[in-house]
Amino acid sequence: ILHETGVLPYYLHLLDPVDGAAHFDIEQAVAIKLIYQLRQSLPGYLVPRLAKEVPGELSKRVVA
Repeated sequence: ILHETGVLPYYLHLLDPVDGAAHFDIEQAVAIKLIYQLRQSLPGYLVPRLAKEVPGELSKRVVA
């Protein structure tokens, strides 16, 4: 649906551990599995990169 409105996914973020967001958190292995499933059913330009913030790094780290 997002693609139909002109929005292309870029990143899917693993969450930082912050108060009030724990119910959105999933394990990294589960997130990687979801990304691979998306790659099997969507064209590459519609599959976001899985990324996470790593303390001390200047930019996001791409996980998958």
